Amino acid sequence: MDDILNYLVLAQAGINGYHQQRLASHCTAAELCQQPVSTLRQMGLTERQAIAIRQPDMRLVQQAESWLKQSPLHQLICYQDRLYPPLLKQTRQPPLVLFVAGNAALLSQPQIAIVGSRQPSPTGKQTAYQFAAELVRQGYVITSGMARGIDSCAHQGALSVEGPTIAVLGHGLSRIYPKSNQALAGQIMQQGALVSEYFPAVEARPAHFPQRNRIVVGLARGTLVVEAALKSGSLISAHLAVEANRDVFAIPGSIYHPQSAGCHALIQQGAKLTTCVADILEEWTFFAKSGLKQQQSEKNSTPDLFDDSLLANVGDEATAVDQIAERSGLSVADTTIALLQLELAGLVAVVPGGYIRVRST
Repeated sequence: MDDILNYLVLAQAGINGYHQQRLASHCTAAELCQQPVSTLRQMGLTERQAIAIRQPDMRLVQQAESWLKQSPLHQLICYQDRLYPPLLKQTRQPPLVLFVAGNAALLSQPQIAIVGSRQPSPTGKQTAYQFAAELVRQGYVITSGMARGIDSCAHQGALSVEGPTIAVLGHGLSRIYPKSNQALAGQIMQQGALVSEYFPAVEARPAHFPQRNRIVVGLARGTLVVEAALKSGSLISAHLAVEANRDVFAIPGSIYHPQSAGCHALIQQGAKLTTCVADILEEWTFFAKSGLKQQQSEKNSTPDLFDDSLLANVGDEATAVDQIAERSGLSVADTTIALLQLELAGLVAVVPGGYIRVRST
C-alpha cells in the first residue's frame, strides 16, 4: 500500500494525529497497518480501532481515492505532511488527515476564525461581513464553518475584497450543506479552500459540527464571536479556542437582544470586548511589530523576536513548541505563530517531535 492509502486506512479506523505522533516512534504508518490486532491493542488502541485497521472499510477508502483523482484542486494533507497546519498540530485531537478542495497552502497562513449565530440580526450580518473584509485587508485569512448566518457572511466579506477564506465542513467534500450555499462553496474553493476531516461521501450529521468547530478554531490564532445566544455552538467554539490557548474576541450588543447574551457571557469570562478591527490588532503585538501584514511580497527581513529570543532556541535536534516557548519567554501561542513565520522564511522546519533549525549551506 502507498502512503496515502495507509493514512486513509488509519483515518477510517478513527486514528488521529495524537495517536500517530505517539505511535510514530514504534512504527511507520505502513507498518502500523500490518500489525495484528493483539499488538495494536498493546500499543494502546481500542479494540474497535484495531479491528478497523485490520479489516478496513475499503469502500470508503476507494471513494476517497476516486475523489482525489477528480480534480487537481482535491488534495489529502496527512499529519506528517509539510502542508499540515502547524497551529492545528498543537490542539488536543488534530485530525490524521485533512481533505482539501482549493489552496491547501492557506491552511498555514495567519488566520482568524469568525463564528456566530445561524439566525443573526441584520446588524450581526453586516458586522461579520465588514470585519471579515477589513481583516483580509490586514493580511489575514478568514476561517469559518460555512453554516447559515454569521459563518456565511464572514466568508462573503472575505470574498468581497478578493481575499482568501477557509470553510471547515462537518461532512465530506462531495456534499455541500446547507444546499443554499452551493454557489458560496464554489467561490470558496476557487479563492480559498474547503476543508474536512470526514471522508468525501460522509453526510452531515448533528454530532459532526461540534467536532468541526475544533478545527475551525484550531487553525486560527484567535476566534471572533459576532452574535451568539447563551446556548450556542459558537460558545463551544470559544471554549475550544481557550483550551487551545488561543485568543477569543466577542462583539457586544443590546442587553435586550438574546443573540448578544452569549457574547456578553464570554466577555464576563475574559474574552476581549471588540468593537472594531483595531481592538483585535492591538491585542496581537506580535503582528504589530511585524507590520501587521505577513505577506511574501514584503521585505525579506526577520523581526527581532525571531533573531533574539526564539530562533536561538531552535537547534539541530527536534524541539517541542512548549520547550521553545519556555526557553524564549514567550507564550505558546506567540511561539507557534513565530515558528510558522520562520518556517515560511525557510529558517526552521517541522519534523516529528517539534522543530529543527535549517542551516544554510
